[in-house]
Amino acid sequence: MFFTVPTILTWTRIVAIPLIVGVFYLGLPHPIQNLIATVMFVTFALTDWLDGFLARRLNQTSAFGAFLDPVADKFLVCASLLVLVHLKRADVFVALIIIGREIAISALREWMAQIGASRSVAVHMLGKVKTTVQMVAIPFLLFDGNLFGIIDTGLWGHWLIWLAAILTVWSMAYYLRKALPEIRKRVK
Repeated sequence: MFFTVPTILTWTRIVAIPLIVGVFYLGLPHPIQNLIATVMFVTFALTDWLDGFLARRLNQTSAFGAFLDPVADKFLVCASLLVLVHLKRADVFVALIIIGREIAISALREWMAQIGASRSVAVHMLGKVKTTVQMVAIPFLLFDGNLFGIIDTGLWGHWLIWLAAILTVWSMAYYLRKALPEIRKRVK
């Protein structure tokens, strides 16, 4: 099902990338750029939950949607991290950890699926927690100001993105450990 409501919502996350990046080239005052980018990121990130909910609710799940959904998430997160590195709001080391893990685990999942062992690298709660922390850290870093006059989003975002990096390494180690028995069988 290529053009269902859930799949179209997933596509919006991919379309959002140049829009979020483009905000920082409009020449608007920085607080306005930050606010627009933050609202856009949060709105598009929420489509991740909504597309899954609607796919189940409308009985419109599909193999294509299951493939595209994590790809859209990874594109949105990676593009946002690159913007944050460019703006000097995120450390390049954090971005390399998160982006590198996404590439490595995606490749691992692809290979495990090809050998019929995809269950061993199925999504785990640790990966979901990592994603949640990332999805909170990124808008905090995009906003980079005081929220409600009391929350320094730049400071909180800094610590949350580092926590996300730690969870990223931890979840990668978990998935590699789960895949190791299958890897050993194939490498011999």
